[in-house]
Amino acid sequence: MSSVATSTSFYAFAVYALPVLGAISYMVWKKRRAWEHNRVVMRENVEAGLTEPPSLHPLIDQNLCIGCGVCVPACPEGDVLGMIDGKVHLVNPTQCIGHGACKAACPMDAITLVFGTSKRGMDIPTVDEHFQTTVDGIYIAGELGGMGLIRNAVSQGRQAMEAISRRPGLKDPNMYDCVIVGAGPSGLTASLAAKQLGLRYVTVEQECLGGTVAHFPRGKIVMTAPFELPGVGKFNFREVSKEELLEVWKKVEEQSGVNIRYKEKMDNIQPSDNGFIVTTSKAQYPAKTVLLCIGRRGTPRKLGVPGEEGSPKVVYILRDPELYRGQKVCVVGGGNSALEAAVSLSEEPGTQVILSHRSNSFSSANKKNRDKLTAAEKKGQLKVMLKSVIKEIKPDSIVLDQEGQLIEVENDIVIVNAGGVLPTPFLKQIGVLVETKFGTV
Repeated sequence: MSSVATSTSFYAFAVYALPVLGAISYMVWKKRRAWEHNRVVMRENVEAGLTEPPSLHPLIDQNLCIGCGVCVPACPEGDVLGMIDGKVHLVNPTQCIGHGACKAACPMDAITLVFGTSKRGMDIPTVDEHFQTTVDGIYIAGELGGMGLIRNAVSQGRQAMEAISRRPGLKDPNMYDCVIVGAGPSGLTASLAAKQLGLRYVTVEQECLGGTVAHFPRGKIVMTAPFELPGVGKFNFREVSKEELLEVWKKVEEQSGVNIRYKEKMDNIQPSDNGFIVTTSKAQYPAKTVLLCIGRRGTPRKLGVPGEEGSPKVVYILRDPELYRGQKVCVVGGGNSALEAAVSLSEEPGTQVILSHRSNSFSSANKKNRDKLTAAEKKGQLKVMLKSVIKEIKPDSIVLDQEGQLIEVENDIVIVNAGGVLPTPFLKQIGVLVETKFGTV
């Protein structure tokens, strides 16, 4: 080969091949850098004890995963999933809130959505594809069934009511076709669907419109996907505050004329010859079916310490941080509600906040709330006391036990955000099968 030809070949290689090789090398370097970042994040979460997803979450079959990575950007919450060594991993478990978009995106069916983990079980009522429980005629939709997302609750409320409308034996003039318990996202949607389907129904709600959402801290962003309400239409929300969403629901309630009876607590459900008798704090309702749209919080979990019962300074829901402006407040808990409450209270002028948590980490809270808490603590707006529990509540102070050391601090208000006692005993009492899921479907 002549020197001219050799020179030409080398020039062509330099012009065409080297840039391609350079681009490939950069892509490989970038990918490996991302892998290492995800590896570090996952290791830090494990070391901090942040390994338990709060609800429905993906279980990834590494044998089926081909490493295409399409599930990673599918998650609306951000860095929940991440690629490590060519495979997908759940790198931020506590940030996962059960969207399920990752499963829908996976082309190899390598992702299964499960409840609970091998370490922490989760009680889930058994329901069929129509949301009917093991008791014929009793249905469950929304948060109680393990689906905490608003869009999932809305969808389930509609689907459950559509299934109820297809049951034989409805339209008995002496009975309601359905008694709906709860006016949260699933209960409101079910009420709208019942009205649209021409069913005879009544909805009872022990508190106010919105259910769990109404108890979220002021300004909390509660939606990440559009939803549709029966007979009303589609709402293209991507992000909306608690207040905006409640205002929308209030207008829908007024315009639709749905039959919701507030300040009426459901006390019991008993079988009858033709269906059920639903007993509330105000009345008894004969019904062909019952749809439970209640939350998983149930009765607020109490501390069980001296001075708690009957104390006017102890509350279990933060309704408005402004009410406690300028006061000394102790928030108890380690989940998202507790962190959100502590941060929002700390933003009120003159309010002194202590966040007490019995564990050494906030494993039940998502990263966004943990970051906000850290920022507020660095600014001196609040004090975090890990490995601490309240031992006694006094009129003007509280006694905390932090790793064996008793500490008494001045206090005006105690806000307990320690979750709730699940209504599992009630469900079992009326015959509904409840399973404890340890990382299973």
